[in-house]
Amino acid sequence: MNLSLYSAATGMEAQELNLNTISNNLANVNTPGFKKSRIEFQDLLYSNTRTSGADTGSGNILPNGIEIGNGTRAAATSKIFQQGQSNSTGQQLDLAISGDGFFEVQKPDGTLAYTRDGSFKLNANGQVVTADGLPVLSGFQSVPPGTKSVDISSSGSVTLQGANGTTTFQLTLARFANPAGLQSLGGNLYSETAASGTASTGQPAQNGYGSLMQGYLEGSNVSIVEEMVNLIAAQRAYEINSKAVQASDQMLQNVANMRS
Repeated sequence: MNLSLYSAATGMEAQELNLNTISNNLANVNTPGFKKSRIEFQDLLYSNTRTSGADTGSGNILPNGIEIGNGTRAAATSKIFQQGQSNSTGQQLDLAISGDGFFEVQKPDGTLAYTRDGSFKLNANGQVVTADGLPVLSGFQSVPPGTKSVDISSSGSVTLQGANGTTTFQLTLARFANPAGLQSLGGNLYSETAASGTASTGQPAQNGYGSLMQGYLEGSNVSIVEEMVNLIAAQRAYEINSKAVQASDQMLQNVANMRS
């Protein structure tokens, strides 16, 4: 059996997945709070026709064996939670997290999701919501009609100035032992998994939690230049593997055309 055909085919499939990951990163270059992904590969099982260290008789040991690889496979896609650039918007409900942490969001089924996208709005009831209308928890209280200003400090202290006086409350952030283990839900949301660990909450700017920046949004951490380089490398790797398939096919054709 010509293993090079199968090995090269797994390489082409792996680079196709790599290209999908890079394309998704580039597509979300302007998505607030987006975290880029990186695909990780593993080599497949090896065919061992001679095993290193085998006894060949009379106490002689093989110093090297014969191992034939069977290609590669995608093992994981890891989220890179590197800080994105903070961009000024001037909107009083826009919040960027500088450092570790997530905002808590309530999904329609009542379960919790988490986001780094702080482009918040008010609904008809004065409740702080996401761009999709999902209620934002994290200690937010409703903003009553007639509120003149909303001031949010870096430590999460919120002061509402309105006709009825001043109201204050405290925001919190959530964080995880392994944020790379969170499940991406789309809509700039993540959900907790067994790999991420359970969420712990705390006050911003204390005990390792990130600080808040009012009037700013955290941009995507995708570097266009870096992704374009990765795109070219993935394309060339795909082409090289396709050449290996062609070479294997040519070898098999030569064997088939042999005459006695």
